[in-house]
Amino acid sequence: MQVAGFTILRNGLLMDYPFQESILSALPLCDVFIVSVGQSEDDTYQTVMDLARKYPRIQVLQSTWDLSNRQGGSVLAIETNKVLDSLPEADWVLYLQADEVIHEEDYGAIQKAMEENLNDRRVEGLLFEYVHFYGSYQWVGDSRRWYRREVRVIRPWKDIRAYRDAQGFRRGGRKLWVRPAGARIFHYGWVRPPQKQTEKLRRLHRYWHEDAWIEATLQKGFSYDLNQPLRRFEGTHPALMHARIAVAQWDFPYDPAKVRLPWKEYILHWIERKTGWRIGEFRNYRLV
Repeated sequence: MQVAGFTILRNGLLMDYPFQESILSALPLCDVFIVSVGQSEDDTYQTVMDLARKYPRIQVLQSTWDLSNRQGGSVLAIETNKVLDSLPEADWVLYLQADEVIHEEDYGAIQKAMEENLNDRRVEGLLFEYVHFYGSYQWVGDSRRWYRREVRVIRPWKDIRAYRDAQGFRRGGRKLWVRPAGARIFHYGWVRPPQKQTEKLRRLHRYWHEDAWIEATLQKGFSYDLNQPLRRFEGTHPALMHARIAVAQWDFPYDPAKVRLPWKEYILHWIERKTGWRIGEFRNYRLV
């Protein structure tokens, strides 16, 4: 069984992405891992090249992102599809975004899911559970604003393409038929000091919004929203993240007792906590 992995990346250092941890977390599952690096204003390309010299399975591509395209993050889908079109022959494709890390405890489950579904052509992808960290490495999102699952392993079929801003995939315009991978994706996109989060959002919003909107939105900088349901993280982080977490120092004064939700949101949150049913949840996949 051959597995090809990939990610796309631009300004990874300036945006403080854990992209090295992300790439290394995928290597034990992949025969080759492609990193497509867009034109950057930092040393992202050199950092990835240094990583590739240490790990021969990493292959590096350079790409030119069309930064004039600000429609719904579609430039991210365009860049993702470029890599899909250049991947070597494989049975499965593992896709990670630059702020997503796989826990070493889940390698066995992912490997097993790929092997068990290898010859079932009905299965077009594998579905992962998400752990969204917010504000600090001790708190995770626990509300409807956070998507609970997404597809991160797909078939290497030419009609499977990135959807919208490349959060997920579709085949011929329809949702993929998938099975659970029995594994998690640790998402660290909202864990950094507020000033670094401001810088990240200033650059990231360029793929969705015009400069005037960005400046108006971030005029006073970024502040974490403390009035939302979060739950304390009780598990362990991927080992690759330990060094980064050890030097994290910023104040995140979250107090769940002070959270006050609008009545409707409170009811929906209560129903989900009691039953597991998220009313009106968007799912970009179908279970086989």
